[in-house]
Amino acid sequence: MNEIKLGVAPTRRSIFSAPDAIKYRGLTKERLLELGVSFVDIEDVNEEGLLYDEADRLKITEKFKREKIDGLFLPHCNFGTEYECARLAKELHVPVLLWGPLDERPDENGVRLRDSQCGLFATGKVLRRFGVPFTYLTNCRLDDPVFARGVKDFLAVCKVVKTFCNIRILQIGPRPFDFWSTMCNEGELLEKFNIQLAPVPLPELTAEVNKAKAEKNEVKDVITYINNNFVVKIKPEEVENVAGLYVAMKHLLARYHCNAGAIQCWNALQQELGIMPCAANALLNEVGVPMVCETDIHGAVTALLVEAASREQKRSFFADWTIRHPDIENGELLQHCGPWPISVAKETPKLTYPLAFDYPGSLTAEAKHGKITLARFDGDNGSYSLLLGNAKGVDGPNCMGTYLWIEVENIKRLEAKIVEGPYIHHCVGIHEDVVPILYEACKYMGIKADFYDPIEDEVKSYLRGE
Repeated sequence: MNEIKLGVAPTRRSIFSAPDAIKYRGLTKERLLELGVSFVDIEDVNEEGLLYDEADRLKITEKFKREKIDGLFLPHCNFGTEYECARLAKELHVPVLLWGPLDERPDENGVRLRDSQCGLFATGKVLRRFGVPFTYLTNCRLDDPVFARGVKDFLAVCKVVKTFCNIRILQIGPRPFDFWSTMCNEGELLEKFNIQLAPVPLPELTAEVNKAKAEKNEVKDVITYINNNFVVKIKPEEVENVAGLYVAMKHLLARYHCNAGAIQCWNALQQELGIMPCAANALLNEVGVPMVCETDIHGAVTALLVEAASREQKRSFFADWTIRHPDIENGELLQHCGPWPISVAKETPKLTYPLAFDYPGSLTAEAKHGKITLARFDGDNGSYSLLLGNAKGVDGPNCMGTYLWIEVENIKRLEAKIVEGPYIHHCVGIHEDVVPILYEACKYMGIKADFYDPIEDEVKSYLRGE
């Protein structure tokens, strides 16, 4: 998370203790340094290093814009100056973290030094008046575990929002004709969210594959990696094509400055290269560059958001909702032809043939069990939302492709949610509970958080530090 930079603007109000506010400014800075947070402070703006004056606020705004902060932290070191906080936040257009240290017991004369909690109430109201979304970290002490958790979670929220604001997806080929469900509105994605597509035709891809194979060195290294990490069940020349495809897609992603991709994985590609792209996709997914199937642009967006929410610590997997579990009432099969990253698998993947095609180049492996987050960014008729929920991996029949049997709280409710939309049969999973992070990020991304189980109160409770 070192690339996420906070702008820290501690604030005070004149009628409360300035020395105590300065003290808590220093203590807050020390705690952030202990937590390894990258931040810019305002100690060079005035002698106190505190926000309370409009002239100083203008200087702070200029500094934070120049430093290109990703989030704004407003510690209320005493009551705080709510309108200056709101003016600053309004101009910066980044996620905002609102917090104040727990107030001490009044002294023997009934004197209170800070009233930080009261100031938080005031600033929350004025931020709402200004139309500024914000994240509230509960009124607590700096050494409380909830403070460290709240700051780290906010950094992850900033990471999701920063990712969402800088999405460029390599679209390799149009969607397969039969997949009307993966249709997207390119102009609307650009106008609403600045999500940019870089479309390239399949001949450009195949030319890049041939170039990579002719140059050999990079492809040779990938072949070695494949032989060391997969149980190879296909011919050497087919392995070379898988490696060449991986190298070609990596080069195209770099050429068009994209951070994810979506490929028309069948049928024209097989006629050109004689392979499925699944294993090459898996190799990209393993290095943290989501590459999804069937030209599912919304699926690529989802993968980027989910991995950002995990602080890039886990790799995601792109899956179909396929069939109900034959033995578990609320069980379901998540499966795809073989594009899941190697680190997701609980066994060494086999490089082989997929379930429904006669061409090689897909992986077969069951994924690890454990608690997972499932998500799907999608939209109908100009309205976009993010489907969110949890599941756990369970045992089930052996399958082909990359797969995981899961159990949810209520499969019928989930099933209806997907059918009634705006979602489709695709989702993205990750072996971590990132639902609260994604939920909180939605307020900054301008999309609706949509749960398939009634867990919103539970998520809000977590975010409140309960």
